[in-house]
Amino acid sequence: MSDATVRSPCRLSAPGVVCSLGDDPRHLIAALREGRRGLTTSDTFTPGRRLPLGRVTVPLPADEAWPAAHRSRNNRLLARALERLGPSLEAVLARHPRERIGVVLGSSTSGIGETEQALAVAGRDGPLPEDFQYARQELGAPARFVAERLGLTGPVHVLSTACSSSAQALASARRLLLAGECDAVIAGGADSLCRLTVNGFASLEAVSDAPSLPFSANRAGINLGEAAALFLVTREPGGIQLLGAGESSDAYHVSAPRPDGSGARAAMAAALDQAGCAPEAVDYLNLHGTGTGHNDAMEARAVSELFATPPACSSTKALTGHTLGAAGALEAAFCWLALHHGFLPRHVHDGVDDPELPRLPLVNTPEGAPRVALSNSFAFGGNNVSLLLARDAPEDGP
Repeated sequence: MSDATVRSPCRLSAPGVVCSLGDDPRHLIAALREGRRGLTTSDTFTPGRRLPLGRVTVPLPADEAWPAAHRSRNNRLLARALERLGPSLEAVLARHPRERIGVVLGSSTSGIGETEQALAVAGRDGPLPEDFQYARQELGAPARFVAERLGLTGPVHVLSTACSSSAQALASARRLLLAGECDAVIAGGADSLCRLTVNGFASLEAVSDAPSLPFSANRAGINLGEAAALFLVTREPGGIQLLGAGESSDAYHVSAPRPDGSGARAAMAAALDQAGCAPEAVDYLNLHGTGTGHNDAMEARAVSELFATPPACSSTKALTGHTLGAAGALEAAFCWLALHHGFLPRHVHDGVDDPELPRLPLVNTPEGAPRVALSNSFAFGGNNVSLLLARDAPEDGP
């Protein structure tokens, strides 16, 4: 690892997470180790078609007393993730001026679900309900909610690059710290399930009617999910460090990945280069692994070309569903837990490898103690992000 990396620490706190696997770190770790899915089957968003979905079922904070513009499921997810940051958040708020703390989030839905409910009441031609708040669905709404809830006046923004949104948010947080614009950043993302999202992916014929099977010969598409995942990102040594964030934009197609994997490979290589880390130093790779034919094929090619001997790999989307704008931060959180607690998240599919794909060492046992992890997030429009995390010194965590 380079001298520049040592001089520029970027520490990730223990994450605050809520997803279909729960919100207690102990439950998350057990599910990741065992390969336990958190999917429920429902036709709530697709009447007449029952789909496996990664729906959050743990209780969320009530929003009746919040300002009307903040009342959304997305923000309730974020509020729960903030609660899960616990004493670490309190310490950051006590240590740094509010104008030196930023909020950078990723989202692709914001409060669209609440707009759907309002339109259902109004009908095609009727007026919207008097309590309708357009501001809830603005993409900047989640970051404004967090900043106002905590009284923060530093940089506040949301990035929306589809499935790489919250990975982009972590990369942006790192830049704010290293540029000296902030002393700490609350970074991550949130997305909630709604009719627009579920039916949109269904119209692309990207959704599977059965639990997804990433990298299987029988893979048939994604399962969708919802989640919020947050980190406190600070300029402190030790703990789990965000050493590199590689970004690329291949702009191959509005929704399909570049088949040769060159954009994905460029993002992974850029993360390694920024960290001054050789490919062989990576112990674990959290694959984007959506379970679609094109995405898995592209990613397998990219990984096999970059790594002479690929590291242990798994796609945790088989467990949580694809949480879209929250996925990058959620999977970085899973990498954090794997690094801090010394295990490998299990890969779940039907055991039928695709002979058309380069063979990857998919994790079938949690045994291992990774020190360096790479997490991939690849999105519509060729927006690719890879995050490199490394375990440095021990720190207190869940």
